[in-house]
Amino acid sequence: MSFTTPVPMTILLVEDDEVDVMNVKRAFKKNNISNQLVVASNGIEALALLRSETLEYPRPKIVLLDLNMPKMGGIEFLKEIRQDPSLSSLSVFVMTTSNEDSDKIEAFNLNVAGYILKPLSMDRFIAAVSTLNSYWTLCEYPQ
Repeated sequence: MSFTTPVPMTILLVEDDEVDVMNVKRAFKKNNISNQLVVASNGIEALALLRSETLEYPRPKIVLLDLNMPKMGGIEFLKEIRQDPSLSSLSVFVMTTSNEDSDKIEAFNLNVAGYILKPLSMDRFIAAVSTLNSYWTLCEYPQ
């Protein structure tokens, strides 16, 4: 009987704000999260990355998504992936400054796994990322 150590899942961060990207990276480091973090700065870039046939890392199964971005916003991105059979099963966590009920309703109607409001204090943000890590570490995903 052989046991293989699972490869940590690749996580896609779709975020256009460099400060927020740095905060996510800092929170990963503080929580000793070893998952590879790939960054796309908008929905169009994220879709191209997810649909690429030549990735140098395992295809992301988890997406951390900002809603307010140029070119293609988060809700448009969500609609696009939910209509694509090869991407529809992605676990998406929204991390956004939008506290609009309409955005929350639309995001949950598009099957997001969670909706986190920014800006949290850095300590609360680190705790939120720790909780996310517990979630995706506990979940079993198909290969």
